[in-house]
Amino acid sequence: MKKIRVVIERGKDGYGAYAENLKKVYGMGDTVADVKKSVFECIDIVKSFDEKNIPAALKGEYEIVWKFDVESLLEYYKGIFNQTGIARLTGINEKQLNHYASGLKKPRPAQVKKIENALHKLGSDLLAIEL
Repeated sequence: MKKIRVVIERGKDGYGAYAENLKKVYGMGDTVADVKKSVFECIDIVKSFDEKNIPAALKGEYEIVWKFDVESLLEYYKGIFNQTGIARLTGINEKQLNHYASGLKKPRPAQVKKIENALHKLGSDLLAIEL
């Protein structure tokens, strides 16, 4: 199945998104939910083009992979995860995470991967739970 990688970033006036591996797909909104809705609306518009103008990735089945920058991820999930919990999961200093969340500092690629791996491990652990 084809994967469309959509990057979501926080700006001064809300969130924006763009497909990093597909032209013509963008979105904007006040919240991440608004941005996702905007991206889906954009895809619907692009799919309504003349057949020869529809990108191959949008023909047939495809999956959308939502990709956040660290600042946007920490902001979006701050009501669910706090910096203390993420620090515990990643081993990254809480103060450093606060700098990433505020945009004061940008994490090195190794730190980004550390955060991503810790969240994926948490997700796997949660999927293995039965109640």
